[in-house]
Amino acid sequence: MKPKKLLVFGAWVLFFLILPLFLSAQGTKADYERAAGLRNKLQNLVLNAVDRSGWIEKTTRFWYRRSAKGGFEFMVADVATQTKKLAFDHEKLAAALAAASAEKVDAQNLPFMFISFVDKEQALEFDFGEWKWKCDLNTYACTKLGPAERRGRPGLRWDMWVRGPAPEAASAEAKTSPDGKLEAFIKDYNVFVRSKDKKEEFALSSDGSEGDYYTYASLVWSPDSRKLALYRLRRGYHRIIHYVESSPADQLQPKHWSMEYAKPGDALDIDQPVLFHVDTRKQINVDNSLFPNPYDLSNIAWRQDGRAFTFEYNQRGHQVYRVIEVDAASGQARAVINEESPTFFCYSGKKYRHDVADGKEIIWMSERDGWNHLYLYDGESGQVKNQITKGEWVVRGVDKVDEEKRQVWFQASGMIPGQDPYFIYYYRINFDGTGLTLLTEAEGNHNVTYSPDMAYYIDTWSRISSPPICEVRRTSDLTVVMQVEKADIKELIKAGWKAPEVFVSKGRDGKTDIWGIVFRPMNFNPKRKYPVIENIYAGPQGSFVPKSFSAFNPMQSLAELGFIVVQIDGMGTSNRSKAFHDVCWKNIGDAGFPDRILWHKAVAAKYPYYDISRVGIYGNSAGGQNALGGLLFHPEFYKVGVSSCGCHDNRMDKIWWNEQWMGWPVGPEYAASSNVENAHRLQGKLLLIVGEMDTNVDPASTMQVVNALVKANKTFDLLVIPGGGHGMGGPYGERKRNDFFVQHLLDIKPPDWNRGEAKK
Repeated sequence: MKPKKLLVFGAWVLFFLILPLFLSAQGTKADYERAAGLRNKLQNLVLNAVDRSGWIEKTTRFWYRRSAKGGFEFMVADVATQTKKLAFDHEKLAAALAAASAEKVDAQNLPFMFISFVDKEQALEFDFGEWKWKCDLNTYACTKLGPAERRGRPGLRWDMWVRGPAPEAASAEAKTSPDGKLEAFIKDYNVFVRSKDKKEEFALSSDGSEGDYYTYASLVWSPDSRKLALYRLRRGYHRIIHYVESSPADQLQPKHWSMEYAKPGDALDIDQPVLFHVDTRKQINVDNSLFPNPYDLSNIAWRQDGRAFTFEYNQRGHQVYRVIEVDAASGQARAVINEESPTFFCYSGKKYRHDVADGKEIIWMSERDGWNHLYLYDGESGQVKNQITKGEWVVRGVDKVDEEKRQVWFQASGMIPGQDPYFIYYYRINFDGTGLTLLTEAEGNHNVTYSPDMAYYIDTWSRISSPPICEVRRTSDLTVVMQVEKADIKELIKAGWKAPEVFVSKGRDGKTDIWGIVFRPMNFNPKRKYPVIENIYAGPQGSFVPKSFSAFNPMQSLAELGFIVVQIDGMGTSNRSKAFHDVCWKNIGDAGFPDRILWHKAVAAKYPYYDISRVGIYGNSAGGQNALGGLLFHPEFYKVGVSSCGCHDNRMDKIWWNEQWMGWPVGPEYAASSNVENAHRLQGKLLLIVGEMDTNVDPASTMQVVNALVKANKTFDLLVIPGGGHGMGGPYGERKRNDFFVQHLLDIKPPDWNRGEAKK
């Protein structure tokens, strides 16, 4: 070949070699600006999307909150008259609340999501900040009522997270017997009773001590006022973890903090139920043969007729769970329900019990047939009378048990063939397993609010690609009696929004469907090659891929920088079969990666632009453990990782979460799943983020990874957030994460933020 032709040929070869790099080059200043502004651009473009609702006492009226231009507004609808209107004057209420609280209040974005109508609907109550408020709807005068009720799981305090109370030498209060004649209290670590007029006092116990004492909080009178039951607590090891807040807001010098924090393997407090016959002053220490090694015992509850009391026993290791009933006369204990599993009994999220007719029958939730279902027990014999729900699908929760009609109203997933098995639908069924009735028929993820008399229900449903629809149905015939709202997304679509794609492929067994979603940039070009980033959280306590509509998802912002961003629920997560869930047992390090990698490969096989030679991964908390685990255990696939606040060694993290999945006693499986023990395997690019004041996961867990990486002479990046809690480090941490992926997956220099410029 002549030199000139050879030169031309070489130029063409070079062009085609570097073309993919040009086609994939993003991460520019414009991309960053689009990503940063996406939330503000999209979040107010959906109108009339209902996200909260509640019935107004025993009426046919209900309130709901819907999206409106510039924010939200509260509405009231009446099923009887088929009308709806604004619930109140938002401008007046905002002005009144601002005046009363001395804080800025935006009428279009009122600082609360739930409301309650009181005083015959002449006033509103709601939580604002740390306080509960009441506003008169005639005068719009707002007054502070007291501390707000906390919704959901309470947060941690510096002096809390104690598995048992501090030694209780004496109780400040006394509990009055149902007949009003006696009071029971704690004195010198023992149980005392006195007459209501305090003229007579006597001790019921004498074996309490500082290390083995009776707890006032557990004390319960029998309905006939003749007996008492409570726990005597033998203290275990109360571990203290320590913090140094390097940069407190109120002083120059650092602060030291500490709190109790039990970890796997720690010796726990042990409760011993004790029964007292008050009139004879007889003490019966209940034989613990049926509950020899408790992780915990539930609150004591007396039968209404006083014949016995019950409590629930969760055995250390979470493989045995029992409902114990103690005879009030003899103190003899029996197991009404005995639940045993070769792996784990999932007490977090899959435990339900309802005693029918004072315990004559019991409705109980179990995965014993391989799927989460409801069973009807004979409360006297302890035998299963019948399985209420059955099939290759799962009960997700119980809303109501109607003892008179012998019906259960419940939520379930996976019952409808061909649909997303995570969609929640609502059902009703008879105690004997007959009469299964689907209450929510539209294909999607449902949220139902029943009227107090169960005559109507508000059904709000959506899919990630379909905006919310809210309607009211009548339970007697399931007919729609009122179309409340249908969200309008026309402006959202005009702005360029596209729904993420739902993608399904087979898992490691070649049979089980693995579900995930795919986010592409809004300026997506199928001729380009896009690196892939996986947002991971493989905590076994739930499933995490979004199923409902949202105008904005943070994964979309990350995609705007030139990536395809995905999220997947692999094996080992919850809300599928027991076998699907059990993959995590003593193997949290698995994190569903064999399923996830196959899923990625299936997407790449369908879409040539999906570049699995450049895969990143990020996550927080358990997701932080998973993100680093991807790099350590699957370096051939995951090349770049950002891990924040990870529970990197399950021996270092909170006891309840880790012993649930990794078992007890602490065995070699803990080390096998540990990112600390396996840090020497690191090959890819890693950014670790940790908040120095993280009270969820001990920050030492991350620092021990750092130590192991240093010892292994590995190169990595570390970002410590002063005063930071359990998160990705706020906007700064997220920007560092984004820059890290831009640099190492796109091979582009991130913007020079110190100069306010973007450079390639």
